[in-house]
Amino acid sequence: MAVGRQGASASDGTGKSPDAYRTISEASGILGVAPHVLRFWESRFSQIRPVKRAGGRRYYRPDDLALLGRIRELLHDQGYSIRGVQKLLKSEGVRGVIGNEPAEPETTEEVPSPPPDASRKELEAVLWELVALRDLLR
Repeated sequence: MAVGRQGASASDGTGKSPDAYRTISEASGILGVAPHVLRFWESRFSQIRPVKRAGGRRYYRPDDLALLGRIRELLHDQGYSIRGVQKLLKSEGVRGVIGNEPAEPETTEEVPSPPPDASRKELEAVLWELVALRDLLR
């Protein structure tokens, strides 16, 4: 039974060293996404550059897996769009995105604060006027 450097093994169940390159099948198993998703992400995120061997076989480095894991987290868990993750990578860089702190999704819409009580009463009065006008038109 072959063991990597002085008994080092990965916690992902492959038995490989944590520094070992992973095939697309291994990477997809570790990340919990299908291999075609990894290939798609490669087409959308230029920062993902696995080593390609003869026949186009992909091998992912540990840094690639860290970035892919973070992209997966942003897309699946935090609700980012692909464009949002692309903007985040462009503004913060790979190291900034891989950092430990979770990023906040960009929001383009402001959430309005509730109106003060005086405004609320005015709005209710307008609402009742509109309801009365609607009833007249029926």
